[in-house]
Amino acid sequence: MLKVLVTVPTGEKDLAVLGDYRSRVELVVSQRPDPAAIESTEVFVTFGFDLTGELISRAANLRWVQLFRAGVDMLPLRDLLAREITVTTVSGIHAIPMAEHALAMIIMLAHKFHLFGRRQAQKKWNREAVITEAWEKTVGIIGTGHVGTEVAKKARALGMRSIGLNTRGTPVDGVEKVLSRDRMDQLLRESDFVVVTVPLTPATREFLGEREFTMMKPTASLINLARGEVIDEKALVRALQDGVIGGAGLDVFAAEPLPPDSPLWAMENVIITPHVSGISDRYVERGMAIFAENLAACLTGGRPVRNIVDLQRGY
Repeated sequence: MLKVLVTVPTGEKDLAVLGDYRSRVELVVSQRPDPAAIESTEVFVTFGFDLTGELISRAANLRWVQLFRAGVDMLPLRDLLAREITVTTVSGIHAIPMAEHALAMIIMLAHKFHLFGRRQAQKKWNREAVITEAWEKTVGIIGTGHVGTEVAKKARALGMRSIGLNTRGTPVDGVEKVLSRDRMDQLLRESDFVVVTVPLTPATREFLGEREFTMMKPTASLINLARGEVIDEKALVRALQDGVIGGAGLDVFAAEPLPPDSPLWAMENVIITPHVSGISDRYVERGMAIFAENLAACLTGGRPVRNIVDLQRGY
């Protein structure tokens, strides 16, 4: 019987999605599993924070990790690769909340809701602001995966045009025009809002910096929902201070929590959220549905099939 350890907080309602397959596994649900449970575990279902090199070395029977997140940059990839452990993610479940978050930031930046929110806290009736519309503006989406394509879909409902960027310029349903990575300058020049959704890999670390910001319109805004390290944060601060770009909506940062002395906190052209764009009250429900699909494949075919991570590439 397959031994499964779940450290993701789940209730009976969440586990019910496993159906009849639940009777074919030995299931342990515990946020603090005892060493014996780890040693015998074959399948580990986790958010990833407890998946350390030490745990991998103790889990002699581990062969599959179902990660309840999309990014794997925080995992001990070398240890997993050395043991040839299969890693799957819940990539795709973040698309709706993150796309909604991106569109909320676009609307707030266009209509200056964040600026009026500050004035409300100060009890100031001040109508001075350059208010624009999302209508007929262009959203450039760097990364056309699940989140990026959902952003394009929702942007269309606001009357926006979409340009996407991926490695080879492969067409994507719902994105009006897709460019290859070597044509990123074109995307930056044409976009009124640039939404970043790429995974963090060695190739995307500080993907956007001083040079790229100078390519953008001085009225354009950058929205980063990916990882803080994808952006050269110091260069972004300078670009915002000097008016090289118009604004930013930031959910992720190079250092989290964002240090109190960061100049980003005080900028009136910046919206800050504390890495919450992927959070949803339906998160575990959607994640368990993917795990159930992979578990069924594992029990019938020997290995999971959905969202398998290439550990060498890092996504």
